[in-house]
Amino acid sequence: MNDRSFLGENRGFFLALEGMDGSGKTTQVDLLSKWFFSKNLKCTVAREPGGTKTGEAIRSVVQENLDLDIPPETELLLYLAARSVFVKEIAIPVLDRGEIFLTDRFSMSTLAYQGYARGLDLTEVGRLNDFASAGLNADLYIVLDIPAELSRERLALAKKKKDRLELSGVDFMQKVRSGYLDISRKMENAVVVDGTENPETIHLKIREILIREMPATFGI
Repeated sequence: MNDRSFLGENRGFFLALEGMDGSGKTTQVDLLSKWFFSKNLKCTVAREPGGTKTGEAIRSVVQENLDLDIPPETELLLYLAARSVFVKEIAIPVLDRGEIFLTDRFSMSTLAYQGYARGLDLTEVGRLNDFASAGLNADLYIVLDIPAELSRERLALAKKKKDRLELSGVDFMQKVRSGYLDISRKMENAVVVDGTENPETIHLKIREILIREMPATFGI
């Protein structure tokens, strides 16, 4: 990865945190955003799917309306519809301002969940994602890796209502995990971090990755 300062340039830095539900993405997004602000780095935080009125409405339909029988292909297209407006209304304007864009999930989730776990053709999933995202990709993906059983345990402890994906079972989540790890091995802009450690240790490891990869931006 090329080292350069993203501040003051035409395009900002796009960082996406990925992983199964319960992997700690939301916690790490919060810790990172606070770290960025402490270093006077302008940062916008968003989550996928969602972040826009249209995206949140789609999220509600595809994840929370459990009465609907949604085929994998329809699920994929709904998520990509949310991504399309997410990119247009949030991601591109933030990056065009030269700011850091920090997201809880992006396109890697689609490959892991709808491609590897749902069994849809990976080439076609990738092609459709490129169309929906207008070719936009994160500069760096941080993948928080945890076993499927730990994901289930953490979600049970959280006592929150499970969504459609979380109700798909341990076998499904194991496929998701395998998908994330396989994708990460094939991508130069993806780093896997052990998500079983305590949140502060994970946060410090992510800091180290950012400083190592982009010292001009994050090492100041």
